[in-house]
Amino acid sequence: MDNLAHALVGAALGRAVADPNVPRAALLGAVAANAPDWAELFIGLPADRSTFLVLHRGITHSLVGALIETIGLTLLVGLGTRWWVQRRGGGGVAPPWGWLALCIGIAVLSHLYMDWQGSYGLRPFLPWNATWYYGDWIAIVDPFFWLLPLIALAWGTERHWTPLAAVLAVGGFMTFLVVWRADVVATWVLALYGTLSVVAAVGWVHYWFGPVARQRAAVFALLTLALYAAAQGAVAHIEKATVQHEAQRRFGAGARSAALTRAGSPFTWEPIYASADSVGGDGWRLARHLDVRAVQRALRETREGRAMAQFARFLVAEVDSSGGDDVTVYLRDARYARGGRSGWGVVRVSLIRGP
Repeated sequence: MDNLAHALVGAALGRAVADPNVPRAALLGAVAANAPDWAELFIGLPADRSTFLVLHRGITHSLVGALIETIGLTLLVGLGTRWWVQRRGGGGVAPPWGWLALCIGIAVLSHLYMDWQGSYGLRPFLPWNATWYYGDWIAIVDPFFWLLPLIALAWGTERHWTPLAAVLAVGGFMTFLVVWRADVVATWVLALYGTLSVVAAVGWVHYWFGPVARQRAAVFALLTLALYAAAQGAVAHIEKATVQHEAQRRFGAGARSAALTRAGSPFTWEPIYASADSVGGDGWRLARHLDVRAVQRALRETREGRAMAQFARFLVAEVDSSGGDDVTVYLRDARYARGGRSGWGVVRVSLIRGP
């Protein structure tokens, strides 16, 4: 999911699980929840398209990576706070190691879980197994993964202009994005988003929770979010079974399928049906051309081709042989690109024409 959702859910998790002696638990949770993404900076991302396809959601998003990130952050924060306490002459209390590791570990794992929920996928068992796993539950952007944790964080703050300004800034940015892309957001999502925003304001004014009950507010928001995600997961299970049945009706017992999430429209999915020769959905169909010799060469002999082959969930290819001595192969992942020769989900490979 997007980094704002990771940060807000991580902040709520930090408040929900942290010991009172863990300083700035919400901030710590927000940073830890984004650790798998910012750790990618240390392995060479961002980079060219093929490198990105191989490394993004790679080892930093695996269970091994999560363990290393948890240990590293725990040591950094634990030793840093202890140094700060000693520097101040013993004033203050350093966070207990166990609670600190628990807070950071749960926030880091939340990133993996939230990414798995979508249709982009995750490879949790790297470096031993590079298989992608897809939940197909929640879209990569879901406004309620922003709003619910933000409400809990707002209700748990002191009634002061500084935290209020921060909440209003984040909430205003979220609302701008929702209104800006209202053309792809379901009507009921807009209505519920507005209603929850009003409830959030009323709860803040009437002091429903406050700093003393901030942990309870965070737990309440996270449980609500978990029920919302579980409901989408249950419906997705039924939808995927229906799509797979249709795929087998079209292409036979060996057919593959997926029900892709739709940003802005929870509880709705886009079906994809695939055989060895073609892939399609409602109102479209593409030949895959994976048995063409030039395509096989591109997938086997080039870095770009190997990258797309390990990334694409529904790989299709197009061969352009009009370039004299060169042959150009366009490799696409039909999840993201169904036409065109540039853009996300497309890799271009140039080959010298063979015999």
